[in-house]
Amino acid sequence: MAATKKISLTEVDLVRALRGHETIAIQALYDMYSGALLGVISRIVQQPEVAEDLLQETFIKIWNSADSYDSSKGRLFTWMINVARNMAIDKLRSKDFRNANKNQDIENNVDFIDSQKKITFNADTLGLRDMVTALKPEFNDVLNMVYFKGYTHVEAAEELNLPLGTVKTRIRMAIMELRKHFN
Repeated sequence: MAATKKISLTEVDLVRALRGHETIAIQALYDMYSGALLGVISRIVQQPEVAEDLLQETFIKIWNSADSYDSSKGRLFTWMINVARNMAIDKLRSKDFRNANKNQDIENNVDFIDSQKKITFNADTLGLRDMVTALKPEFNDVLNMVYFKGYTHVEAAEELNLPLGTVKTRIRMAIMELRKHFN
């Protein structure tokens, strides 16, 4: 398998090719500047998949706005770095990006935080099991099955030979009783 040769153009030739929308321009842009532009974007966004998407969007923006580049104000590379940087900052500030970061799966985050802080949940050390045992027997039975033995509500209802609604009501009432210990 032959290695593909990277395309390299002078700045003047690259600007001319970009403004003429020549295919070689986008190939040269990628070969010559993708690493540097991805590095700038990655430092700002810090999520590899998002950074790679932004790199592609940056190339499209450079391609579409090449006419706005003014060589008297600076080098092409500097202009492209600013385009990449601005796009990354705009992405960070976007409502969609902020919401996506806020709405991550809570289960994964709790497990991650617990593993980082070496936290384990033990109902016995909290005294929770003793509190549950002190509840009325019908509350105690339901909570033991659902929270300590891992039964689903349906399974607990079948095992206790109770209607599902009764099981759910007892769980809710038991939790309300337990809350009194913490408030």
